[in-house]
Amino acid sequence: MTKIKVGIVGVGDCCSSLVQGVSSYNDGEFVGLKFENFGGYKPSDIEFTAAFDIDSLKVGKDLSEAIFAKTNRYEKVNEVNPLGVIVQKGEIMDGVGEYLHDQIKVDDKPSVKVSEVLKKSKTEILINFIPTGSVQATKWYAEQAINAGCAFINTTTTEIARSKEWTQRFKEAKLPLAGDDIMDQIGATIIHKALLEFLVRRGVKIDETYQLDIGGGTESLATLEKARGDIKREVKRKTIQESVPYEVPIIAGTTDYVDFMKNTRDSYFWISGKYFNSTPVKMDITLRTVDAPNSTSILLDVIRGLKIAIDRKLYGAIDTLCAYGFKRPPKSYSLIETEKMINEYIEGKRNK
Repeated sequence: MTKIKVGIVGVGDCCSSLVQGVSSYNDGEFVGLKFENFGGYKPSDIEFTAAFDIDSLKVGKDLSEAIFAKTNRYEKVNEVNPLGVIVQKGEIMDGVGEYLHDQIKVDDKPSVKVSEVLKKSKTEILINFIPTGSVQATKWYAEQAINAGCAFINTTTTEIARSKEWTQRFKEAKLPLAGDDIMDQIGATIIHKALLEFLVRRGVKIDETYQLDIGGGTESLATLEKARGDIKREVKRKTIQESVPYEVPIIAGTTDYVDFMKNTRDSYFWISGKYFNSTPVKMDITLRTVDAPNSTSILLDVIRGLKIAIDRKLYGAIDTLCAYGFKRPPKSYSLIETEKMINEYIEGKRNK
């Protein structure tokens, strides 16, 4: 199989996890992956070809070095050989929220012409890793992807794949698209959805539920800003509500940032309902995870899935990949349905 040429916007903790993971899976160990082989592609087929950031500790460094900058909180778990990809200065726009200003010193170099870098590097897929709530910057990078002829993965809450306008633009450019807001492998949202779907299938009446979390990662810090946090919480609430076929009081989202937790996250679930003969049941669960790698397994599937879309000449938002890998897809399906869809997509029985 040919290499999958990937560019990255935002060399933060999620980028670090992706780069380290691809490096480790080169050795043939596939612990933690749902799909070792996704339609003929393995993680080792991913080749990083471009990277953009604004952090002075990252700009000008090889990507293999930049991912371990002090402003990143995900630890080194794998050695990464030099990649020959220099992190270049991207556009700031609204990419740095009020709580990140003290954490990041913006590099004083001029911004590069992103679309030209993508073209020159022959990048096929651009991944948007910038912080939650960076609406203007996300749209600008989506525009650069179109200009450069790149497929686009939007890991943020900004509506790109969900937007009819953007989906149409990618269709017209004959490019595939996946988003929005990446789903964790075993994160709070997917576990909350799975629990509720299971309880509903067993006949339990859900009365009310919440899922609250605290963490020390950059994403937790960014969501403290009210506007950004409100967007993230509303996306989570709506995603979880889709697991219950009737309206239920639901609260979900990050409640605080704890610096010494570094890149870890504690999530707390509470579910109240009734089973046979209106007998009450309550459920309290605590989940402890490391933030950065939690979405990487899913992201590896989406990257390989978009490469398949390129091979098959599929354009616009790819519904199967969006529903499988994101909290805010154009169209939502149950977890059972998405499982069937993704397998059919890999087998070539589904091309949308």
